[in-house]
Amino acid sequence: MKKKFIAAVVQQAIPGDDKQQNLAATARYIQDAVEQGAELIVLQELHATQYFCQREDTDNFDLAEPLDGESAQFMEALAETLDIVIVMSGFEKRAAGLYHNTVQVFDGHEGRVGIFRKMHIPDDPGFYEKFYFTPGDSDENLNHGFQPIETRFGKLGVLICWDQWYPEAARLMALAGADCLIYPTAIGWDPSDDEDEQQRQRDAWITIQRAHAVANGIPVLVANRTGFEASPDSAEEGIDFWGSSFVVGPQGEYLLEPVVESEGAFCVAMDLNRCESVRRIWPYLRDRRVDAYQQLSKRWID
Repeated sequence: MKKKFIAAVVQQAIPGDDKQQNLAATARYIQDAVEQGAELIVLQELHATQYFCQREDTDNFDLAEPLDGESAQFMEALAETLDIVIVMSGFEKRAAGLYHNTVQVFDGHEGRVGIFRKMHIPDDPGFYEKFYFTPGDSDENLNHGFQPIETRFGKLGVLICWDQWYPEAARLMALAGADCLIYPTAIGWDPSDDEDEQQRQRDAWITIQRAHAVANGIPVLVANRTGFEASPDSAEEGIDFWGSSFVVGPQGEYLLEPVVESEGAFCVAMDLNRCESVRRIWPYLRDRRVDAYQQLSKRWID
């Protein structure tokens, strides 16, 4: 396991659903990151197309691909050519009528080393994901669910967007040995929200993820898309993705401060050795009262 390396989070605007064009743009950012020394590249959620979940439309299922579809083949070949690790998010067609929001991890010449299917699926105005995505399997025997993915940089605790709000998900990844948490994301503002509400939402989003780093003593890497994507129903309505991709260390300290609007590959030096020293002075895992948490598995304590 290599504990010191350069990681990059890629943040980009997606102008349309031309996958070849979007993949080519992503490849340019990846190449730029590699030229800066990056060996681990994290892409944003559903990076090959625009965020189609603003509306329930059965035609959008045509955007989905099998695990070995063209987008995955493209990224797998790129990871092999450049000898890097790529964390790639995509719209997976698992079977007819069965679709997932899925991350695949490619580790150089080893190819695909693991997948993660999004576990928490939102259903909010503009984010109608329950129409499209089946929640990921929770059977650890399938090596899915909250199971880290082994790479040359240790075990990656990959979660996706809405998963990032749940401390249970972060904790389970940490308890399974994750050396870091990674969140490909697509989140933004409703243009009708006033500036104060927009700032509160963004601050809450950053705070909860920094808290996961602190509570588990491991770094967190977040890649979010940027740019405005209009609603299919109105050019004036849509989502203004707030970017703000960032990286924090095991005490929640910024290694890369939020990059608000700029597109690009943003690189940061990672040192996983710090996790050991931080966990020695803040031994949260030692002091957990596992004998007293049984009710956490309930929906609500009546």
